[in-house]
Amino acid sequence: MVIDAAIAALPEEIAAGHRPGDDPALVSRPLVCRTDSAGSTKDFVADITARKVGFMTVAATSGAVQSAIMAAETTPKIWSPARRQNGKVRKRSAVAELTGLVDLSGWPSGTRRIVRREPLHPGAQRSLFPSTEYRYWGFYTDEAGSPVTLDATMRAHAHVENYIQRLKDSGLGHFPFPELEANRTWMTLVLLAADLVRWFQILCLDGYWKTARPKALRWGIFHAPGRLIRSARQHTLRILDGWPFADALLGAYHHIQALT
Repeated sequence: MVIDAAIAALPEEIAAGHRPGDDPALVSRPLVCRTDSAGSTKDFVADITARKVGFMTVAATSGAVQSAIMAAETTPKIWSPARRQNGKVRKRSAVAELTGLVDLSGWPSGTRRIVRREPLHPGAQRSLFPSTEYRYWGFYTDEAGSPVTLDATMRAHAHVENYIQRLKDSGLGHFPFPELEANRTWMTLVLLAADLVRWFQILCLDGYWKTARPKALRWGIFHAPGRLIRSARQHTLRILDGWPFADALLGAYHHIQALT
C-alpha cells in the first residue's frame, strides 16, 4: 500500500518500528499520516496505527456528525478562534472538539473528532452541516494537543491539493496509452518534469512567476518567442520586441548564470 512505500522511502532511523513486521520497540521517531476523506475508513486507520503511525484524516458528513454540530452550536464556550499557520487568528473562523458528542466506537482508542467552521465563500466545498452562514469541515485524529493547534496542523496538508493540480496540468490528468507499463513511464516523466519546473521556479524566478501554475509558465515563459545566439564565445538571448514578460525571462537567465 501507499503508506508502506512512503515509510520505506524514509531514512532507516525514522522508518524503524513503523514497517510491517517491525518490533514496535524500535520506534524512535513518531510519524503522523495526514489524508483526505479517502483515508477516513476504520480499516485504513487500524492498519496504520498497527504500524505505530498516528493519523489525521478528513471526515465525511453523516447524520450523527450533523447532530453533534447542532449540539455544539448550542453549547457555550466550546468554540475557540481558529488560527492560521503563522499563528494569527482566522477572522470569523472557530474550532471545536466534538469527541464527546459523536459515537467513535470502532475507531482506535483515543480517537478525537475536531471540527472547524468558517464563513461561507464562493467556491466552497461541501460542508459537513447545512448552513447559510458557515461551512463546516472536520477530521479524525489520535494526536494530543489543543483542537486549535491540531486544526492548523491538519490545514497545512491543503498544499498537497495544489501540487496534485499542478501535476494534472502537466500531463497527469490523463494516461494516453492502453498499456500499463507505458502509462507508468508517462507518469514517471511527468513527475520528473514537474520537479524540474518547480525547482526552476524556486531558484530562478521572482514574484508572481515563483508560484505560477504550469499553464501560465508555458505561455509566459516557456513559449516566449526568441533566439539564443552564440557569438565571440558568448550567448546572447534575443527576445521579441514588446514581449510582456521579457523582464522575468531575463531575470531567470541572470539567476541561472549566478548559479552556474
